[in-house]
Amino acid sequence: MKSKNHWAVFLSNDADIHLFAEDLINGKAVEPFAVFNGLKGILFSPILLNELIEEESRRDYSDVTINIKRELRSLSSGEQKKALLSYVLLQEPDFIILDNPFDNLDKASQQSLRKMLAEIAEHTTLIQLINRKKDLLPFISNAIVLDANNKITITDDIAFLLNNHDNAITSIYSKKVPEPIHHNDIDTTTLIQFNNVTVQYGNKIILQNINWIINAGEFWHLVGPNGSGKTTLLTMITGDNVKGYGKDFLLFGRKKGSGEAVWEIKKKIGYVTPSMTDLFNTRHTLEEMIVSGFYDSIGLYIIPTEMELRLADEWLQLMEMEHLKNKAFCELSLGLRRKALIARSMVKHPPLLILDEPAFGLDDHNTAMVTALINKIAVESRTAILYVSHRTEDGINPQFIFELIPTESGSMGVVK
Repeated sequence: MKSKNHWAVFLSNDADIHLFAEDLINGKAVEPFAVFNGLKGILFSPILLNELIEEESRRDYSDVTINIKRELRSLSSGEQKKALLSYVLLQEPDFIILDNPFDNLDKASQQSLRKMLAEIAEHTTLIQLINRKKDLLPFISNAIVLDANNKITITDDIAFLLNNHDNAITSIYSKKVPEPIHHNDIDTTTLIQFNNVTVQYGNKIILQNINWIINAGEFWHLVGPNGSGKTTLLTMITGDNVKGYGKDFLLFGRKKGSGEAVWEIKKKIGYVTPSMTDLFNTRHTLEEMIVSGFYDSIGLYIIPTEMELRLADEWLQLMEMEHLKNKAFCELSLGLRRKALIARSMVKHPPLLILDEPAFGLDDHNTAMVTALINKIAVESRTAILYVSHRTEDGINPQFIFELIPTESGSMGVVK
Protein backbone atom coordinates (compact mmCIF):
# COMPACT_ATOMS: atom_id res chain seq x y z
CA MET A 1 0.00 0.00 0.00
CA LYS A 2 1.28 3.49 -0.86
CA SER A 3 0.62 4.69 2.69
CA LYS A 4 3.43 7.26 2.61
CA ASN A 5 1.67 9.08 -0.26
CA HIS A 6 -1.74 9.49 1.35
CA TRP A 7 -2.68 12.67 3.20
CA ALA A 8 -5.30 13.77 5.69
CA VAL A 9 -6.35 17.43 5.76
CA PHE A 10 -8.05 18.22 9.06
CA LEU A 11 -10.41 21.14 8.53
CA SER A 12 -11.87 23.85 10.66
CA ASN A 13 -15.18 25.36 9.56
CA ASP A 14 -13.31 28.60 8.85
CA ALA A 15 -11.13 27.01 6.17
CA ASP A 16 -11.89 27.57 2.47
CA ILE A 17 -11.81 23.96 1.35
CA HIS A 18 -13.07 24.80 -2.13
CA LEU A 19 -10.09 27.11 -2.77
CA PHE A 20 -7.74 24.52 -1.33
CA ALA A 21 -9.14 21.78 -3.59
CA GLU A 22 -9.13 24.02 -6.67
CA ASP A 23 -5.46 24.84 -6.15
CA LEU A 24 -4.66 21.13 -5.91
CA ILE A 25 -6.63 20.28 -9.05
CA ASN A 26 -5.24 23.23 -11.04
CA GLY A 27 -1.58 22.64 -10.16
CA LYS A 28 -1.25 25.65 -7.84
CA ALA A 29 -0.68 23.79 -4.58
CA VAL A 30 1.94 24.94 -2.07
CA GLU A 31 4.12 22.75 0.12
CA PRO A 32 3.74 20.03 1.19
CA PHE A 33 1.39 19.42 -1.76
CA ALA A 34 3.50 20.97 -4.52
CA VAL A 35 4.48 17.42 -5.52
CA PHE A 36 0.95 17.01 -6.92
CA ASN A 37 1.29 19.95 -9.33
CA GLY A 38 1.24 18.62 -12.86
CA LEU A 39 -0.58 15.44 -11.89
CA LYS A 40 -4.20 14.63 -12.69
CA GLY A 41 -6.52 14.99 -9.73
CA ILE A 42 -10.29 14.62 -9.29
CA LEU A 43 -12.46 15.93 -6.47
CA PHE A 44 -14.81 13.31 -5.01
CA SER A 45 -17.41 15.56 -3.45
CA PRO A 46 -21.10 16.49 -3.22
CA ILE A 47 -20.36 19.24 -5.74
CA LEU A 48 -19.34 16.73 -8.42
CA LEU A 49 -22.29 14.50 -7.52
CA ASN A 50 -24.79 17.37 -7.89
CA GLU A 51 -23.25 18.38 -11.22
CA LEU A 52 -23.66 14.84 -12.55
CA ILE A 53 -27.26 14.65 -11.30
CA GLU A 54 -28.07 17.94 -13.06
CA GLU A 55 -26.41 16.68 -16.25
CA GLU A 56 -28.43 13.47 -16.02
CA SER A 57 -31.68 15.45 -15.75
CA ARG A 58 -30.80 17.43 -18.89
CA ARG A 59 -29.69 14.46 -20.98
CA ASP A 60 -31.93 11.72 -19.52
CA TYR A 61 -28.73 9.70 -19.45
CA SER A 62 -25.69 9.32 -17.19
CA ASP A 63 -22.29 7.73 -17.68
CA VAL A 64 -22.20 7.16 -13.93
CA THR A 65 -25.04 4.65 -13.77
CA ILE A 66 -24.86 3.13 -17.24
CA ASN A 67 -24.17 -0.33 -15.81
CA ILE A 68 -26.92 -0.35 -13.18
CA LYS A 69 -29.78 1.01 -15.32
CA ARG A 70 -31.04 3.43 -12.66
CA GLU A 71 -31.10 7.19 -12.34
CA LEU A 72 -28.38 8.62 -10.14
CA ARG A 73 -30.90 10.72 -8.21
CA SER A 74 -32.94 7.60 -7.35
CA LEU A 75 -30.06 5.91 -5.51
CA SER A 76 -29.51 6.06 -1.76
CA SER A 77 -26.65 8.19 -0.44
CA GLY A 78 -24.44 5.14 -0.10
CA GLU A 79 -25.24 3.88 -3.59
CA GLN A 80 -24.61 7.34 -5.05
CA LYS A 81 -21.16 7.53 -3.49
CA LYS A 82 -20.21 4.05 -4.71
CA ALA A 83 -21.35 4.92 -8.23
CA LEU A 84 -19.50 8.23 -8.11
CA LEU A 85 -16.31 6.56 -6.91
CA SER A 86 -16.45 4.03 -9.76
CA TYR A 87 -16.96 6.91 -12.21
CA VAL A 88 -13.99 8.81 -10.76
CA LEU A 89 -11.73 5.76 -11.12
CA LEU A 90 -12.64 5.46 -14.82
CA GLN A 91 -10.99 8.87 -15.31
CA GLU A 92 -7.68 7.28 -14.20
CA PRO A 93 -6.60 10.07 -11.86
CA ASP A 94 -3.18 10.22 -10.21
CA PHE A 95 -4.83 11.36 -6.99
CA ILE A 96 -8.35 11.71 -5.59
CA ILE A 97 -9.42 14.43 -3.15
CA LEU A 98 -12.05 12.96 -0.83
CA ASP A 99 -14.29 15.73 0.52
CA ASN A 100 -15.66 14.31 3.80
CA PRO A 101 -16.63 11.05 2.06
CA PHE A 102 -18.53 9.59 5.03
CA ASP A 103 -20.93 12.49 5.53
CA ASN A 104 -24.61 11.52 5.29
CA LEU A 105 -23.91 7.77 5.33
CA ASP A 106 -25.21 5.18 7.78
CA LYS A 107 -22.79 2.82 9.52
CA ALA A 108 -23.09 -0.02 6.98
CA SER A 109 -22.54 2.33 4.03
CA GLN A 110 -19.52 3.86 5.76
CA GLN A 111 -17.97 0.44 6.28
CA SER A 112 -18.54 -0.51 2.65
CA LEU A 113 -17.02 2.74 1.41
CA ARG A 114 -14.02 2.36 3.72
CA LYS A 115 -13.32 -1.06 2.20
CA MET A 116 -13.49 0.35 -1.33
CA LEU A 117 -11.14 3.22 -0.44
CA ALA A 118 -8.62 0.83 1.15
CA GLU A 119 -8.50 -1.13 -2.12
CA ILE A 120 -8.14 2.05 -4.20
CA ALA A 121 -5.32 3.25 -1.94
CA GLU A 122 -3.20 0.36 -3.22
CA HIS A 123 -2.77 2.10 -6.57
CA THR A 124 -4.07 5.71 -6.31
CA THR A 125 -3.05 8.47 -3.92
CA LEU A 126 -5.84 9.73 -1.66
CA ILE A 127 -6.11 13.15 0.00
CA GLN A 128 -8.86 13.04 2.60
CA LEU A 129 -10.49 16.30 3.68
CA ILE A 130 -11.89 15.74 7.19
CA ASN A 131 -14.15 17.71 9.50
CA ARG A 132 -14.53 14.89 12.02
CA LYS A 133 -11.45 13.14 13.40
CA LYS A 134 -13.22 9.80 13.78
CA ASP A 135 -13.53 9.65 9.97
CA LEU A 136 -9.77 9.31 9.38
CA LEU A 137 -8.88 6.42 7.07
CA PRO A 138 -6.54 4.13 9.06
CA PHE A 139 -3.88 3.77 6.36
CA ILE A 140 -3.16 7.53 6.16
CA SER A 141 0.05 8.59 7.90
CA ASN A 142 0.59 12.18 6.69
CA ALA A 143 -1.54 15.03 7.96
CA ILE A 144 -1.96 18.79 8.02
CA VAL A 145 -4.39 21.09 9.79
CA LEU A 146 -6.05 23.73 7.58
CA ASP A 147 -7.14 26.72 9.66
CA ALA A 148 -8.71 30.10 8.92
CA ASN A 149 -7.15 31.90 5.93
CA ASN A 150 -6.10 28.41 4.75
CA LYS A 151 -3.01 28.44 6.93
CA ILE A 152 -1.32 25.03 6.77
CA THR A 153 0.17 23.41 9.84
CA ILE A 154 1.95 20.10 9.27
CA THR A 155 1.48 17.61 12.08
CA ASP A 156 4.07 14.93 12.76
CA ASP A 157 1.95 13.05 15.27
CA ILE A 158 -1.53 12.09 14.03
CA ALA A 159 -2.18 10.10 17.22
CA PHE A 160 -1.70 13.24 19.32
CA LEU A 161 -3.99 15.20 17.02
CA LEU A 162 -6.71 12.56 17.25
CA ASN A 163 -6.49 12.38 21.03
CA ASN A 164 -6.64 16.16 21.43
CA HIS A 165 -10.45 16.08 21.47
CA ASP A 166 -12.21 19.32 20.60
CA ASN A 167 -15.50 17.63 21.43
CA ALA A 168 -14.91 17.33 25.16
CA ILE A 169 -17.32 20.21 25.81
CA THR A 170 -20.08 19.28 28.22
CA SER A 171 -21.40 22.60 29.49
CA ILE A 172 -20.32 25.96 28.11
CA TYR A 173 -23.51 28.01 28.32
CA SER A 174 -23.73 29.73 31.69
CA LYS A 175 -27.00 31.60 31.12
CA LYS A 176 -30.42 29.97 31.28
CA VAL A 177 -32.56 29.26 28.22
CA PRO A 178 -34.72 32.40 27.82
CA GLU A 179 -38.37 32.17 28.80
CA PRO A 180 -40.89 32.55 25.93
CA ILE A 181 -43.10 35.60 25.50
CA HIS A 182 -46.10 33.26 25.59
CA HIS A 183 -46.13 29.56 26.39
CA ASN A 184 -47.42 27.67 23.36
CA ASP A 185 -49.82 25.50 25.32
CA ILE A 186 -51.81 22.76 23.60
CA ASP A 187 -54.68 20.65 24.87
CA THR A 188 -52.78 17.36 25.04
CA THR A 189 -49.47 16.06 26.35
CA THR A 190 -49.31 13.67 23.39
CA LEU A 191 -47.79 15.63 20.51
CA ILE A 192 -47.37 12.90 17.88
CA GLN A 193 -49.03 9.49 17.78
CA PHE A 194 -48.71 6.76 15.13
CA ASN A 195 -51.06 3.80 15.54
CA ASN A 196 -50.18 0.87 13.25
CA VAL A 197 -49.37 3.23 10.39
CA THR A 198 -48.24 1.68 7.10
CA VAL A 199 -47.01 3.82 4.21
CA GLN A 200 -46.41 2.62 0.67
CA TYR A 201 -45.72 4.16 -2.71
CA GLY A 202 -47.19 2.03 -5.48
CA ASN A 203 -46.28 -1.55 -4.67
CA LYS A 204 -43.37 -0.60 -2.43
CA ILE A 205 -44.02 -0.53 1.31
CA ILE A 206 -41.82 2.05 3.06
CA LEU A 207 -43.10 1.84 6.65
CA GLN A 208 -44.89 -1.12 8.22
CA ASN A 209 -47.16 -0.89 11.29
CA ILE A 210 -45.44 2.07 12.94
CA ASN A 211 -46.46 2.65 16.57
CA TRP A 212 -44.81 5.68 18.15
CA ILE A 213 -45.80 8.35 20.65
CA ILE A 214 -43.90 11.58 21.30
CA ASN A 215 -45.02 13.35 24.47
CA ALA A 216 -44.43 16.95 25.51
CA GLY A 217 -40.91 17.64 26.74
CA GLU A 218 -39.38 14.34 25.60
CA PHE A 219 -36.02 14.08 23.83
CA TRP A 220 -36.00 11.49 21.02
CA HIS A 221 -33.31 10.32 18.61
CA LEU A 222 -34.64 8.93 15.31
CA VAL A 223 -32.17 6.49 13.72
CA GLY A 224 -32.14 4.09 10.80
CA PRO A 225 -30.03 3.30 7.73
CA ASN A 226 -30.26 5.23 4.49
CA GLY A 227 -33.57 4.53 2.76
CA SER A 228 -35.30 3.21 5.89
CA GLY A 229 -38.04 5.86 5.83
CA LYS A 230 -36.79 8.57 8.20
CA THR A 231 -37.65 11.32 5.72
CA THR A 232 -41.12 9.83 5.17
CA LEU A 233 -41.76 9.95 8.92
CA LEU A 234 -40.54 13.53 9.20
CA THR A 235 -42.68 14.80 6.33
CA MET A 236 -45.73 13.17 7.89
CA ILE A 237 -45.03 14.94 11.18
CA THR A 238 -44.54 18.33 9.49
CA GLY A 239 -47.76 17.90 7.49
CA ASP A 240 -45.96 17.86 4.13
CA ASN A 241 -46.77 14.25 3.21
CA VAL A 242 -50.24 13.39 1.88
CA LYS A 243 -49.69 9.80 3.01
CA GLY A 244 -50.76 10.95 6.46
CA TYR A 245 -54.37 11.29 5.34
CA GLY A 246 -56.60 8.37 6.21
CA LYS A 247 -54.10 6.90 8.68
CA ASP A 248 -54.56 6.46 12.41
CA PHE A 249 -52.12 9.26 13.00
CA LEU A 250 -52.50 12.22 15.37
CA LEU A 251 -50.69 15.57 15.24
CA PHE A 252 -51.00 17.62 18.42
CA GLY A 253 -54.15 15.82 19.46
CA ARG A 254 -55.91 15.98 16.08
CA LYS A 255 -56.21 13.21 13.53
CA LYS A 256 -54.50 14.02 10.26
CA GLY A 257 -57.09 15.20 7.75
CA SER A 258 -59.59 16.42 10.34
CA GLY A 259 -59.60 19.93 8.94
CA GLU A 260 -56.35 21.40 10.22
CA ALA A 261 -54.32 23.59 7.85
CA VAL A 262 -50.65 22.80 7.23
CA TRP A 263 -49.67 26.21 8.62
CA GLU A 264 -51.47 25.36 11.88
CA ILE A 265 -49.22 22.33 12.22
CA LYS A 266 -46.04 24.17 11.25
CA LYS A 267 -46.48 26.97 13.76
CA LYS A 268 -46.25 24.32 16.50
CA ILE A 269 -42.96 22.99 15.11
CA GLY A 270 -39.46 24.41 15.07
CA TYR A 271 -37.41 22.90 12.26
CA VAL A 272 -33.67 22.98 11.59
CA THR A 273 -31.90 21.34 8.69
CA PRO A 274 -28.49 22.18 7.16
CA SER A 275 -30.09 23.21 3.85
CA MET A 276 -31.87 26.08 5.63
CA THR A 277 -28.56 27.96 5.77
CA ASP A 278 -28.76 28.58 2.02
CA LEU A 279 -32.18 30.24 2.37
CA PHE A 280 -30.76 33.11 4.42
CA ASN A 281 -28.39 34.52 1.78
CA THR A 282 -29.57 38.14 1.98
CA ARG A 283 -28.02 40.91 4.06
CA HIS A 284 -30.29 40.39 7.06
CA THR A 285 -28.43 40.71 10.33
CA LEU A 286 -28.02 37.91 12.82
CA GLU A 287 -30.51 39.60 15.15
CA GLU A 288 -33.08 40.03 12.37
CA MET A 289 -32.68 36.40 11.36
CA ILE A 290 -33.40 35.17 14.89
CA VAL A 291 -36.40 37.51 15.29
CA SER A 292 -37.81 36.12 12.02
CA GLY A 293 -38.43 32.90 13.93
CA PHE A 294 -41.47 34.53 15.52
CA TYR A 295 -43.02 34.81 12.05
CA ASP A 296 -41.58 31.70 10.35
CA SER A 297 -40.31 33.97 7.57
CA ILE A 298 -37.12 33.82 5.55
CA GLY A 299 -35.77 37.17 6.70
CA LEU A 300 -37.51 39.96 8.59
CA TYR A 301 -39.88 42.28 6.73
CA ILE A 302 -41.86 43.89 9.54
CA ILE A 303 -40.86 46.02 12.51
CA PRO A 304 -40.40 43.70 15.51
CA THR A 305 -41.72 44.54 18.97
CA GLU A 306 -39.40 45.54 21.80
CA MET A 307 -40.25 42.28 23.56
CA GLU A 308 -39.26 40.22 20.50
CA LEU A 309 -35.96 42.09 20.20
CA ARG A 310 -35.28 41.59 23.90
CA LEU A 311 -35.89 37.86 23.67
CA ALA A 312 -33.69 37.54 20.57
CA ASP A 313 -30.90 39.36 22.42
CA GLU A 314 -31.28 36.97 25.36
CA TRP A 315 -30.70 34.04 23.01
CA LEU A 316 -27.64 35.79 21.59
CA GLN A 317 -26.32 36.31 25.12
CA LEU A 318 -26.88 32.65 25.94
CA MET A 319 -24.81 31.64 22.90
CA GLU A 320 -22.21 34.39 23.58
CA MET A 321 -22.95 35.90 20.17
CA GLU A 322 -24.42 39.26 21.22
CA HIS A 323 -21.38 41.13 19.81
CA LEU A 324 -22.32 39.77 16.36
CA LYS A 325 -25.98 40.89 16.40
CA ASN A 326 -25.52 43.48 13.63
CA LYS A 327 -23.33 41.28 11.43
CA ALA A 328 -24.88 39.78 8.28
CA PHE A 329 -25.97 36.21 9.02
CA CYS A 330 -24.53 34.96 5.72
CA GLU A 331 -21.05 36.18 6.76
CA LEU A 332 -20.90 34.10 9.93
CA SER A 333 -18.99 30.84 10.19
CA LEU A 334 -20.92 27.63 9.56
CA GLY A 335 -20.90 26.69 13.24
CA LEU A 336 -22.28 30.07 14.34
CA ARG A 337 -24.97 29.96 11.65
CA ARG A 338 -26.07 26.51 12.79
CA LYS A 339 -26.39 27.68 16.42
CA ALA A 340 -28.32 30.73 15.25
CA LEU A 341 -30.76 28.57 13.28
CA ILE A 342 -31.48 26.57 16.43
CA ALA A 343 -32.09 29.79 18.39
CA ARG A 344 -34.37 31.07 15.60
CA SER A 345 -36.46 27.89 15.82
CA MET A 346 -36.72 28.21 19.61
CA VAL A 347 -37.62 31.89 20.15
CA LYS A 348 -41.33 31.02 20.21
CA HIS A 349 -40.71 27.82 22.23
CA PRO A 350 -42.62 25.46 19.90
CA PRO A 351 -44.10 22.27 21.39
CA LEU A 352 -41.84 20.25 19.05
CA LEU A 353 -38.35 20.97 17.73
CA ILE A 354 -37.10 18.82 14.82
CA LEU A 355 -33.32 18.81 14.33
CA ASP A 356 -32.50 17.06 11.07
CA GLU A 357 -28.73 16.36 10.88
CA PRO A 358 -27.90 19.52 12.90
CA ALA A 359 -24.17 18.69 13.00
CA PHE A 360 -23.84 17.91 9.28
CA GLY A 361 -20.69 19.51 7.83
CA LEU A 362 -19.44 20.81 11.19
CA ASP A 363 -15.98 20.21 12.58
CA ASP A 364 -15.50 18.52 15.94
CA HIS A 365 -15.40 21.75 17.94
CA ASN A 366 -18.55 23.23 16.42
CA THR A 367 -20.34 19.89 16.71
CA ALA A 368 -19.61 19.92 20.44
CA MET A 369 -20.91 23.50 20.71
CA VAL A 370 -24.16 22.59 18.93
CA THR A 371 -24.57 19.38 20.93
CA ALA A 372 -24.20 21.25 24.22
CA LEU A 373 -26.82 23.79 23.12
CA ILE A 374 -29.30 21.03 22.19
CA ASN A 375 -28.81 19.27 25.53
CA LYS A 376 -29.39 22.55 27.37
CA ILE A 377 -32.64 23.22 25.49
CA ALA A 378 -33.81 19.68 26.28
CA VAL A 379 -33.24 20.16 30.02
CA GLU A 380 -34.38 23.76 30.46
CA SER A 381 -37.40 24.09 28.14
CA ARG A 382 -40.80 22.43 27.74
CA THR A 383 -40.12 21.74 24.06
CA ALA A 384 -39.96 18.13 22.87
CA ILE A 385 -36.95 17.41 20.65
CA LEU A 386 -36.77 15.01 17.71
CA TYR A 387 -33.10 14.64 16.78
CA VAL A 388 -32.28 12.93 13.48
CA SER A 389 -28.74 11.93 12.60
CA HIS A 390 -26.76 9.17 10.92
CA ARG A 391 -24.18 9.49 13.68
CA THR A 392 -24.50 8.88 17.38
CA GLU A 393 -22.74 12.00 18.59
CA ASP A 394 -20.56 11.91 21.67
CA GLY A 395 -22.30 13.87 24.40
CA ILE A 396 -25.82 13.96 22.96
CA ASN A 397 -28.30 12.92 25.65
CA PRO A 398 -31.64 11.73 24.23
CA GLN A 399 -34.06 10.02 26.60
CA PHE A 400 -35.40 7.63 23.95
CA ILE A 401 -34.38 6.18 20.60
CA PHE A 402 -36.79 5.22 17.82
CA GLU A 403 -35.04 2.95 15.34
CA LEU A 404 -36.31 2.07 11.88
CA ILE A 405 -35.29 -1.46 10.90
CA PRO A 406 -35.70 -2.31 7.20
CA THR A 407 -37.40 -5.57 6.21
CA GLU A 408 -38.64 -6.93 2.88
CA SER A 409 -42.12 -5.65 3.75
CA GLY A 410 -41.10 -2.15 4.87
CA SER A 411 -39.29 -0.71 7.88
CA MET A 412 -40.47 -1.62 11.35
CA GLY A 413 -40.12 0.78 14.27
CA VAL A 414 -38.55 -0.16 17.61
CA VAL A 415 -38.36 1.99 20.74
CA LYS A 416 -35.10 1.69 22.68
